[in-house]
Amino acid sequence: MTGAVWPAGALRSPLSGRILDARGNGLLVADGEAWPVIDDIPFLRTNRAGLADEAVRLIGAGETVRATALLLRDQDPYAPDPPPSVEACEEVVRDRDGLGFRSAMEALGFGRVGDYFAHRWTDPTFLSGLALLGQALPVGPASAFELACGAGHFLSALQRAGVDASGGDLVFAKLWLARHFVSPDARLVCFDAEAAWPVAAGAVDTVFCHDAFYFLPDKPGIASRMRRLAGDRGTVAVGHAHNAEADNHSAGAPLTVAAYASLFPGARLFDDAELTAAFASGRTPVSAEASALRPAAALSLLWRAGGVSGATGGRTGFGTESGPVLRLNPLYRAGSDGAEIAWPSARYEQEYAALATYPTRWSGPDAIDRAVEPDAEALLRRRVYVELPDRW
Repeated sequence: MTGAVWPAGALRSPLSGRILDARGNGLLVADGEAWPVIDDIPFLRTNRAGLADEAVRLIGAGETVRATALLLRDQDPYAPDPPPSVEACEEVVRDRDGLGFRSAMEALGFGRVGDYFAHRWTDPTFLSGLALLGQALPVGPASAFELACGAGHFLSALQRAGVDASGGDLVFAKLWLARHFVSPDARLVCFDAEAAWPVAAGAVDTVFCHDAFYFLPDKPGIASRMRRLAGDRGTVAVGHAHNAEADNHSAGAPLTVAAYASLFPGARLFDDAELTAAFASGRTPVSAEASALRPAAALSLLWRAGGVSGATGGRTGFGTESGPVLRLNPLYRAGSDGAEIAWPSARYEQEYAALATYPTRWSGPDAIDRAVEPDAEALLRRRVYVELPDRW
């Protein structure tokens, strides 16, 4: 499967389990059910039944812009700021081709979450996720589904590596940003992780969830659904899960190391900081015993159906695929003697500065050509240079 559109019969109703069929007028239907589809993003949230019904009504009346605006206002429980008005969201929909990723987030009221998404490609936690995916993905043709995929940063990396990528999130606005700015060709679906999943069991090789699992409700149930989606021979990778026995920024609802391990019996465990360091240096990450990870701020795990003892991934170069020209990390600001990191906020600096893989100062050019720069991959791994979307 490739492309943004879900193939016929690929999605099921989270209420009845019936196969959902596409209607040309922006709906997915089954007997007695209709769900809205905006920009090839099905909205299947069972916890927002009234919102889904209103969007269906508006789509049927030809008011797709208003339907999109209503879905863009829907937030998760952790949103720090109130949503923008319906009128403001309608303006974003109409002006989307003239907006960039950052300006669209600002208009949609993302606030400090916008800082996080705008610089996600350079965060040390993003690098740890790339290292974990490098261990999880099989060699050769592969497919992956990312739970809580947000604005599609990892989906973009997966697609650049030739992986058939799909993802889901409960916040429609994040998926809309993925569609229009970050990962336009990925298949996306908006749904509630604690409800029945719309994607069939065994549909992908790898199920991935990064920097989000610790927030999710009903972790045992969601872990079971992740294993089910991976099927009899698939892999589940959970990255940057905050540790209840250590201090964390925005801790969410974390578990202990032992509790995470109990949800994925036999999984390989990693200190998240080890994954970041391994990716930045181009080496294979080293796993650890649960007892050794008790002081770790965050951990990651890799579970494979049938066990993972001694197994390693074959994609050591995952996350370094990009175009020929790399741009300087946008956190750098020009100064009198080169460029220096300018943090977007004190909160961002507090969370990421100590783990950053790029130096505080840099004197290189604004861009480098990978074809002529012998250290290009090393500089990309450390995120001194990065590839950003065209409309960043």
